[in-house]
Amino acid sequence: MTDQEHAALIDARLRELYPTASIALGYETDFQLLVAVILSAQTTDVGVNKVTPVLFKRFPTPEALAAADPAEVEEIVHPTGFFRNKTKNIMGAATRIVAEYGGRVPDTMEDLLTLPGVARKTANIVLFNAFGKAEGVAVDTHVFRLAHRLGYSAEKDTDKVERDLMALFPREEWGALTYRLIEHGRAVCDAKRPICGQCTLADLCPSAFTVKGWRESA
Repeated sequence: MTDQEHAALIDARLRELYPTASIALGYETDFQLLVAVILSAQTTDVGVNKVTPVLFKRFPTPEALAAADPAEVEEIVHPTGFFRNKTKNIMGAATRIVAEYGGRVPDTMEDLLTLPGVARKTANIVLFNAFGKAEGVAVDTHVFRLAHRLGYSAEKDTDKVERDLMALFPREEWGALTYRLIEHGRAVCDAKRPICGQCTLADLCPSAFTVKGWRESA
């Protein structure tokens, strides 16, 4: 079995397990999606979803956020952690979007990467969910962990992990793959205590029953 065939078999099982896997962040516009993804760094989607309704009601557009009082924005996003840096990034992104892109979130990887707080993970999420474009695989903490445990990559750099995933899977799977891996990481393949005994991928996973702290059942 080739690496691509092995990966396809695993992905088929994940697709069956999580047929509706999708982004968990709440948003109504492309700009709100971008802001929510920037705020989601090093925190949970649940935590971000508690903050963004307040933020978006007060500052619903790039123009509004660009002109905001940073202290007010900091107070709102404080629960997401690293609030000063996140405030700087989302306000900086809003300012650039207004100044350089006519108030519209850009729809290319190259342009998105010019925005403060945006690296490939964020850009991939925005491109896929807002514009239906698959330019890569969004490697968050769950995707990174499962890529290693499933034998997809041995790299430590997220961009290199992404390249390994892109080489294994067809382009049309890149966007959805992200969310299937995230769902499995949350539900079964936990960082500290994976439930190997109940994992439907165990017979295909090189790390099954070898990770310290693995459990037989939930």
